[in-house]
Amino acid sequence: MQKVSIYEASKDLLKLIEVAIKGEEVVITKDEQPIAKLVPFTPGKKTWPAQAGSAKGMVTISDDFDEPITDFEDYLQ
Repeated sequence: MQKVSIYEASKDLLKLIEVAIKGEEVVITKDEQPIAKLVPFTPGKKTWPAQAGSAKGMVTISDDFDEPITDFEDYLQ
């Protein structure tokens, strides 16, 4: 994995794209914090299973979902 600053990435974008095409991840940083990652594009690869009902049973709603939040009473007037 290669790390480069956003400034360096803006100067060397074509070179970094070539690095990513060859399979190496390129992490772009701002103030030494990662903000983006270049990876090779894989056609047809799904990043999320787009299947209806795939989250069934994973989400619950509490019985008091639609009740006013007591901490926000001042804002509800």
